[in-house]
Amino acid sequence: MFRKILVANRGEIACRVIRTARSLGIKTVAVYSDADAHAQHVRMADEAVYLGASAPAASYLDAKKVIAAALSTGAQALHPGYGFLSENPQFAELCASHNVIFIGPPVQAIKVMGSKSAAKQAMQAANVPLLPGYHGSEQNVERLRAAAAEVGYPVLLKAVAGGGGKGMRQVSAAAEFDVALESAQREAIAAFGDGDMLVEKFLQQPRHVEIQIFCDSHGNGVYLFERDCSIQRRHQKVIEEAPAPNISPELRARMGEAALQAAQAVQYEGAGTVEFLLDEHEKFYFMEMNTRLQVEHPVTEMITGQDLVAWQLQVAAGERLPLSQQQLAITGHSIEARIYAEDPANDFLPTSGNITWLRQPKTSGHVRVDSAVVEGDEVGVFYDPMIAKLIVWGENRDMAVQRLQQALSDYCIAGVATNINFLLRLSADDAFRQALLSTDFIARRQDHLFVHAKQDEPWYALCVCLYEALSARLVSASSPWDHQDNWRVNGQAVQRRPLLIGDTQWHIDTTAVSAHEYSMTCNGRTYQLAGELAGNDLLVNTDGHLRRVAVAKSDDGWSVFANTQSVFVQSVAPDLGEDLVHDDGTQFKAPMNGTIVDVLVSAGDRVSAGQTLVIMEAMKMEHTVKALADGTVTDIYVAKGELVGGGVELVGFAIDDG
Repeated sequence: MFRKILVANRGEIACRVIRTARSLGIKTVAVYSDADAHAQHVRMADEAVYLGASAPAASYLDAKKVIAAALSTGAQALHPGYGFLSENPQFAELCASHNVIFIGPPVQAIKVMGSKSAAKQAMQAANVPLLPGYHGSEQNVERLRAAAAEVGYPVLLKAVAGGGGKGMRQVSAAAEFDVALESAQREAIAAFGDGDMLVEKFLQQPRHVEIQIFCDSHGNGVYLFERDCSIQRRHQKVIEEAPAPNISPELRARMGEAALQAAQAVQYEGAGTVEFLLDEHEKFYFMEMNTRLQVEHPVTEMITGQDLVAWQLQVAAGERLPLSQQQLAITGHSIEARIYAEDPANDFLPTSGNITWLRQPKTSGHVRVDSAVVEGDEVGVFYDPMIAKLIVWGENRDMAVQRLQQALSDYCIAGVATNINFLLRLSADDAFRQALLSTDFIARRQDHLFVHAKQDEPWYALCVCLYEALSARLVSASSPWDHQDNWRVNGQAVQRRPLLIGDTQWHIDTTAVSAHEYSMTCNGRTYQLAGELAGNDLLVNTDGHLRRVAVAKSDDGWSVFANTQSVFVQSVAPDLGEDLVHDDGTQFKAPMNGTIVDVLVSAGDRVSAGQTLVIMEAMKMEHTVKALADGTVTDIYVAKGELVGGGVELVGFAIDDG
């Protein structure tokens, strides 16, 4: 076994690898960029080596710097994690040329499976089921357009070198093809440096089911069952579970054997995942093979009781697989939810900010949290916006879903917008509970999933006023001069506070009845509240209804965490009243932190409603900023290639009169 390894990654996967290495007595070396100088993976490792600036190209993607770090620290092997250089065959070759063991498959396997077209050809030769499509090297527009017509619409355009849903577009009709191709190619070049595409038949409402396989250098191979990853947005996974619901033992065995067949076709070694599309008739089709550990590997660990990172280290060290196929068994059910800094209501665009308060669910044999984020950390613009992975286990799927809901309810993050509310609604959705899964699940259930807190319910605003009143009493009980309760001579103390939830403003007058009881008048209606405050935990009695919530205060408002959701209550200056600014269609601001991919207009241009003005990219995903009405571009404030923050003005615009 190795004495020291370098972990060529960051975030939760780096921490995950370090934990297993430490349990095996292996020393670890971390690498880091400017943005990660104080990150948790740096603190956890035995050593850490600085790579460079925050941009991945200057740090985590700089293969020569990573190899130099391994050599300078005497690391015998290198674990690439996922993303960055994990599926880069040139990097694996560089490791071999410097006698550093790459903890992953052979270079040739990475090369074949890293190209979707080469992988399809290899699978066709190995008799692994494939979707109808074009996987050739001829890449001119005419050839690709003709291939789409041959396959028949709808089709799916996919980047040959791609992964994670990047460089992928669904095309419903021939008229949409050219625009979709240009967009997919542009995104693929930005993400992978390769704009080559393949064309596949698009299945209506398939499931995404993948098989975890493991092979060693002694000719042994096993499959550790399957995961269902059908719940996706932007072709990226949101919820994963193992085993896949409603999969018969016979189908499981057929898919497992096909996955091993795919691995053996490229002389595979180490951990890998063979991804299939499964239709309603239990026919499955090869999609791709990921030649690394998957983000969702914990659900497989939970149902098998195995440490897959330990398996990786053992296989890379030349040892045999720890178990045979006959020794592997499924116990219970596991679900993973990815906690992202993103705004589901705004097309899941990434968000950023400082985590001002964090409370994670208590971990146990049933609940696991894989994270590298702590309170006070910054979620920046340079890397994937995933904050953590929440993994639960249950004796059956119903119990796992119930534990997922409870754990999500216990997860509190303030300071940055997250998808936790969305995940709570998803896990409570009837179709999800019934396991009616497909890759279009979120689009199909959007009327049920994209539901916001009732804007006419002032309860969250009342909680904020109660929190502030009780906090003021706790400042000092010894001197009246320290009290912040609006006390006055010959008059009743009334605290007046305007608050904003979404677009609804609440005006609340608070009057103390006793040390823990208050009368609050909100928009003409009076409520009686009592409460107890302990840190961020607030026990609220509203007109006899007792509820427990958590409140986290920030510079511009309060995050209120209730049983089934969190709501941000914004502080409003008292004199704002009805002067709230509304967008009149002339304000074009960056919807998120990102890079300006292209500016398609110039100052003075007349444009039509729906015309694209600016294309932005965040986390390798494109977002178009379009005109909301006919008008004229008056100013351009950004340039191609510029990194901008969310809310920055992009263009000036004047709407046509009339």
